[in-house]
Amino acid sequence: MIPLICALMCQSCGIYSFSGTSIQPDVRTFTIEYMQYKALRVNPSLSNELTEALMDQFRRFTRLEQVDVDGDLVISGEITGYDVKATAITANEVAAQNRLTVSVKIYFDNVKHPEEGFPEGKSFSAYADFDSSQLLDAVESTLCEEIIDKLVEDIFNATVAQW
Repeated sequence: MIPLICALMCQSCGIYSFSGTSIQPDVRTFTIEYMQYKALRVNPSLSNELTEALMDQFRRFTRLEQVDVDGDLVISGEITGYDVKATAITANEVAAQNRLTVSVKIYFDNVKHPEEGFPEGKSFSAYADFDSSQLLDAVESTLCEEIIDKLVEDIFNATVAQW
């Protein structure tokens, strides 16, 4: 009986869901625009992969319907950085480990509740490390998958989970 009452109380407020989102009941649609690529170093598939992963996250973890334009929630952004730097230096002053970092700036408009958005933009970044004996080309797709997963989780939490 107690679990049923708790479930009904959470359901009745219409804001909280068990997926961790806090979306107002009158918000029904979302639009995610293609991520622009503005980083100096080029990864031709990163914009598309990040955009698709973000759309998939919203489809899987919200009740919202995806629309091409004019959603109640509108997310756009740009990839601002794609950098590789040495992180661990050996005694011989040689890199033992490298780090691939991807930075993005995300713009979020909540049309029905503007106070919940960040239309001026918010920066996010994520990284993955790899052994310096490996070429970036050999591990890049795996690293990017890991980085995209982290970025999507952070963006999702900042937009609809308000974490």
